[in-house]
Amino acid sequence: MDLISDLNQLKAADLYIAAISDDAIADLSQKLPKDICLVHTSGTVGMDVLSRQSKRGVFYPLQSFSKNHDVRFDQIPICLESNDTETMTLLEQVAHKLSKKVVHIDSPQRLELHFGAVLVNNFTNHLYALSQNHLKNKGINFDLLHPLIEETTRKALTIGADSAQTGPAKRGDFKTIQRHVNLITDQQLKEIYNLLSDSIRNHSKSK
Repeated sequence: MDLISDLNQLKAADLYIAAISDDAIADLSQKLPKDICLVHTSGTVGMDVLSRQSKRGVFYPLQSFSKNHDVRFDQIPICLESNDTETMTLLEQVAHKLSKKVVHIDSPQRLELHFGAVLVNNFTNHLYALSQNHLKNKGINFDLLHPLIEETTRKALTIGADSAQTGPAKRGDFKTIQRHVNLITDQQLKEIYNLLSDSIRNHSKSK
């Protein structure tokens, strides 16, 4: 792979993939020729940000990527969008070489999907971090929760998250909830606990 510092040195290609930050996509599009096929990889930015290019699209791999951690790309859903059939065919060819799951999703759907991804990935991982920090401060090994984490994920994927929901908020066990609240010294964590408990109760009532 050749690295360049000047866009004028960009070599001719059938497809250009802008795997860059969301805020940089529009600026890059304006600096590149109109007659190239350009796609971005964002989960939240619409395809219209590339309106300068006659052939444009989105090549969005739905996965969380971390430095120094490999992922199985063939298991990652790749969400495609394009403004014409020719571009879509090209994107499909590339996507199918990388993944077993390729889907067509337009910009509004992709934004909704990204929102769902933030809930199950970013927010859930943050709760893991809060739990890990709390237990560490109490001298308790977070590893003890690993089987619970694995089983919770397995049930959510097999029987559905609604059916898998358990716990004091689901049962309406207010005494246990209050005992937990009394343990929490961090005000923000206490608000998170109460907010999620209320959400679980309200969601359960609506079913």
